Amino acid sequence: RGGLTAAFGRAIDAVAARGKSQVGQKTMLDVLQPVYEALAQGKTAGEIADAADKAAEATVPMKALRGRASFLGERSIGHMDAGARSTALLVRAVAEAIEGN
Repeated sequence: RGGLTAAFGRAIDAVAARGKSQVGQKTMLDVLQPVYEALAQGKTAGEIADAADKAAEATVPMKALRGRASFLGERSIGHMDAGARSTALLVRAVAEAIEGN
């Protein structure tokens, strides 16, 4: 699992570099980082999926500073970030596939 965790961490770094963004700017990174932390802590697939959902929900009160939603400015507040939500959905789908095996 250590190799997967390390690879996931490098992938997050690549996403951040590509998007010139960081955690806290209302992007998919706000889900990817908590997923990485849950993975590093040895959480179960279900717990990781729950962490992803919780992290996506946490983007609702944030103002988007990067990504397409950033064009909305203040109007982005009160809405879940689409990238965060889609990332959480992907994480849950992978978690369910893993748990099913």
